Order: sequence, then C-alpha cells, then structure tokens
Amino acid sequence: MLSRRNATVALAVVVAVAWIASITVTVSHQDPPGAASPPELRTELAAALSGRDADALAGLFDVPGSGGDDLAKDYVSVLKDSSARDISVQLAPDEHSPATAVVRGKTGTGEQFSYPLAVTSSKGRWTIAFTPPIP
Repeated sequence: MLSRRNATVALAVVVAVAWIASITVTVSHQDPPGAASPPELRTELAAALSGRDADALAGLFDVPGSGGDDLAKDYVSVLKDSSARDISVQLAPDEHSPATAVVRGKTGTGEQFSYPLAVTSSKGRWTIAFTPPIP
C-alpha cells in the first residue's frame, strides 16, 4: 500500500504526464497554415475578410510564431473601422498557380479599394505572405 505522500506524488506525476501528452496530441494534429489549393485559398480569404474572422485569417498567413494572430486582429480592425464591404478576392495571374491575391472592395463611404497580397506555396499549402508581390 502506498503512503499518503507517495500516493500524492504518484498522482501529480500521472496528471503531469497526461497534461504533456494532451498538449503534444493537440499540437501534432493542427493543420499547417494555409489552404490545400489556390481556389480554396481564394474562398477562405474572401470569407475571412468579409466575415471579419481574425482566427480564420490568421490561419491563412505565412507569418512565423504568434505574429499572425496579432496581424489578423489588426487587419480585421481596419476593415471594421472603414466599414469595408463587397469584398472579393481574385488570384493572378492564374487561378491554379497564382503569385498574388488581389483584394477588392468598397469602404463605408463607397470608395473602391484594391490591393495585391503575395501568395506562397510550401509543402502543398497555399498561404498569404506579407511581402511585396513580385510582378
């Protein structure tokens, strides 16, 4: 029979091991950032921007570390502040092998806006990179 002290230590060790195992399983099952295909990237980017979904947007960024979350929150905040609407995304120069994603929309005052974002691909995942697009 275990003494009370030994039982407490054993329980603490079991809880610690279970916690580490659950974190490991959670991290290993996360999808890498980006989308599986260029059309999926276009669809997910348009939905994230239109829906002001910072979490979905952060999942499409090619930003190391936790910087993607902060960038996505700031990005969504600017969209909200300008009351952006009618947001669409077009991939260029080719829908299946894009180098840029062109975001278009209107501000709350009706002014049209448009800007390119660089599209990158790595290990079968398509992401948005915040580097100047190369023409």
